[in-house]
Amino acid sequence: MIAFGGVIGAGLFVGSSAAIAGAGPGVLLTFAFTGALVVTVMRMLGEMLLARPGLGSFVDYIRAGCGDAAGFVSGWLYWGFWVVTVGSEAIAGAILLQDWIGLPVWLMATALVASVALINQTAVGVFGEFEFWLSLIKIACIVVFSVLGASYLFGLLGGHPAPVATLLGHGGFLPHGMGALLAVLPTVLFSMVGSEIATVAAAESHDAPRNLSRVTRTIGTRITLFYVVSVSLILCIKPWSDIHPGQSPFVLAMDVMGVPGAAFAIRLVVLSAVLSCLNSAMFVTARTLRGLALRGEAPRTLGSLSSAGAPQAAVLACSVFGLLAAFSSILAPGTVFAFLLGATGAVMLFIYLLIVVAHLRMRERAGSRWGYSAIPLFPAVNYAAIVAIASVTITMLADPAQRPTVLASLGSALAAFLAYHFYFAAQRGRR
Repeated sequence: MIAFGGVIGAGLFVGSSAAIAGAGPGVLLTFAFTGALVVTVMRMLGEMLLARPGLGSFVDYIRAGCGDAAGFVSGWLYWGFWVVTVGSEAIAGAILLQDWIGLPVWLMATALVASVALINQTAVGVFGEFEFWLSLIKIACIVVFSVLGASYLFGLLGGHPAPVATLLGHGGFLPHGMGALLAVLPTVLFSMVGSEIATVAAAESHDAPRNLSRVTRTIGTRITLFYVVSVSLILCIKPWSDIHPGQSPFVLAMDVMGVPGAAFAIRLVVLSAVLSCLNSAMFVTARTLRGLALRGEAPRTLGSLSSAGAPQAAVLACSVFGLLAAFSSILAPGTVFAFLLGATGAVMLFIYLLIVVAHLRMRERAGSRWGYSAIPLFPAVNYAAIVAIASVTITMLADPAQRPTVLASLGSALAAFLAYHFYFAAQRGRR
C-alpha cells in the first residue's frame, strides 16, 4: 500500500490526460514499456535484497554495488527529489481544498505539511495505518472504475458502446506517429516512479527480508496493470481526441457512462492521492536523511530516533525544507521553484540507472556465489534497461521543453559528486 501511495497519484487521475492527448491510443504502448522498465528495476532490486539481505534500503545497495560516492550522490538526489515533492504536493492539496475551505493557499499548505509531519513523528505503525487507508481509496476507485467500464463496454449499463470505433476511429492507433510515443515517455515514466519507497518502509517491518522480497516481486506488475487497464478502458469509452491536458480522463469516461457525481468523486480521490503522496514523500525523505546522517554524510543529530522509533529530527528538517519549496512556488514560481523542479526533475532516471548498474556489478563480482537469481537473461536484461533509461534521457534532451530539466538534474548530480569529494577530502585532511 505504501508503494501504491507513492506511485498512484494525481499523475494517473489527471496528468495522464496530457499523455493521452499527445500520443492517442498508442500511449498504451508507452505505459506498457514504462511499466516493464519499472518491473525490471524492481526485480533487480529484489534480487539484490534476497542475495545480500540486511544491507538496508535501495540506497545501501547502490552503495554496495557502485561505491560510497554513488551512495552519497543517490541518497542526496533522492532526498532532494522527494523534499521538492513535499512542497509541490502540499500546494496541490491546498489548491484542491480552497473550494471547500476559504483560507490562503500558503496557510493550508503549511497545515498539510504540519499534519503529515505529526503523523511521521509517531510510531511507524501509525504512518502505515494512515497510508493504508489513503491508498485504499485510490485502489478502490480504480477497481470500481474498471468494473463500471467493463460493464459499460459489455452493454450492461445501457447506451450503445463501440469500443473498437472509439479506440481506433479517430486517426488510428498511432495518430501522431511513433515519435509521439517518445515525446510522452518522460511524462508517463515520472507518473509511475515511487515503487522503491516500499523498500524503505519494508526495511522497518517485522519480517524485513520476506516483506522486501514480496514487495519487489509484485508491486511493479500490479502498478503496471492498474495503469494499463484503467487507461485502456478510458480510451475505449471516450475518444482520445476529446481528452485535453488538465482534464481528468476518469471524469470524462464516467460522464459518458452516466455515473452521477463523477467530478466530485474524482476530486475527492485526487485529494486523497495528493495527501497519500505527501505522506509517503515525508516518510521517505526523513528515512533517507537519517540514513545519510548515520553514515556521517549529513549532520549527526538528524540520525536520532524518538522513543517510538521515529526519526523526529529528520522529519522536522524535511518539513522545514518542504515548506520552503512550497513557499517558493507561491513567491517565486518562475525562478526559485522552477529551478528546484528542474534540478530534481530527472534524478529518478539516474537513481534507476544506478540500481541497474549496482545489480550488474554485485552479481558479476559474486559469480557462482550469488545466492539468488530471479532475473532471466542476465546480463543482457541489465544492458537493455540501461539502453531504455538512456533512451528516455536522450528523448528529454531532444525536446526543448524538457532539455533544461535534464541539464539541471545533471548539474545537481555533479554538485553532489563534488560535495562528496570535497567533504571527505576535508575529513581526511583533519585526520
